[in-house]
Amino acid sequence: MAVLKVKFTKTKRDKLAQILWILNWVSVVSGIILFSLGLFLKIEIKKRNEVMAKGDINSVPNMLISVGVIACIINFLGGKICYDCSDANKFSRWKLVMLPYIVCTFCFTFCILVGALMCYTMKNELEESLYLGLRDAIKFYKDTDIPGRCFLKKTVDLLQIGFHCCGNNGFRDWFEIQWVSARYLNMASKEVQDRLKSNVDGKFLVDGVPFSCCNPSSPRPCIQYQLTNNSAHYNYDFLTEELNIWVKGCREALLDYYTAIMRYIGIAALLIWLFELSVLIGVRYLQTAMKNVLLLGDLEGESDGWLLENSFVETAKYNISIIKNLGKANQISTVSGMNDPNINVQNTDCGKTNVTTKSIPAAR
Repeated sequence: MAVLKVKFTKTKRDKLAQILWILNWVSVVSGIILFSLGLFLKIEIKKRNEVMAKGDINSVPNMLISVGVIACIINFLGGKICYDCSDANKFSRWKLVMLPYIVCTFCFTFCILVGALMCYTMKNELEESLYLGLRDAIKFYKDTDIPGRCFLKKTVDLLQIGFHCCGNNGFRDWFEIQWVSARYLNMASKEVQDRLKSNVDGKFLVDGVPFSCCNPSSPRPCIQYQLTNNSAHYNYDFLTEELNIWVKGCREALLDYYTAIMRYIGIAALLIWLFELSVLIGVRYLQTAMKNVLLLGDLEGESDGWLLENSFVETAKYNISIIKNLGKANQISTVSGMNDPNINVQNTDCGKTNVTTKSIPAAR
């Protein structure tokens, strides 16, 4: 029994073909939107590639870009097919193409759904990439004279100023690394020597942060050095007073930024998926209705259209049987009742037989 069977008159078939022709062109625009969203996300990730570890974080924008390009191609072809389906004679040219087109469109629509879901599932990968990338960027913050790292100081400073953040997890991350370059340290100073000797690795560690961590909206001058020393500043208590530096870590700030972007992209992709699914259902009805018109032979009469010719269970069993028989081309099929032509065929004895041979008389 057909699933969701609908009866179509010629007027309804023509209107459905015209509506689907318009919707396919709208789908081309939606493909351009998907491509643009993927490109935008890829550019945003590339902007801060220096503070991200290499990983699979580009899988989402690459998926959206690919799906967007495929959407434009498939829906452009779908618009041509639906335009011709208003005429039964023109439909006969697309008769063999319609079903493969619907299958390809279904797979493409499924890819849109996968891309939308990936926007909500890549948070852990993005967080790990940001954590490792920011850790290395802060670690090499002082290496302004080393090729390949000299840009990191500027990158981190602009990041902290732009996103109102400090450090990886927080401002205390700067206490654990030497972020002041050795070229700016007075090695003859006793304070510097004591700090270098007090550390096992010989690093110059201070309870201070770079200037880019300062909050310009603070009413008092920025306290970026000796943050944990109350006696070093007037009327100051770092445990109770609100610090005039950014408290939020850059990993959290960037994660919130990219999560918000991917949330909106995911919503847009889901809406496009629902729209593409509705167009696919309409194309399926049009294909089955036009196919039945040709079978009936009455181009002006009514015809039935459906989503599935048989029930879901029968369709599933049929498709499973096809999958099971894939790769068995060398075996004889018994599905249609065909038997092996070589069965019950008598074998001929090709061996030696006791045939009496005549001797050749010797020449006299």
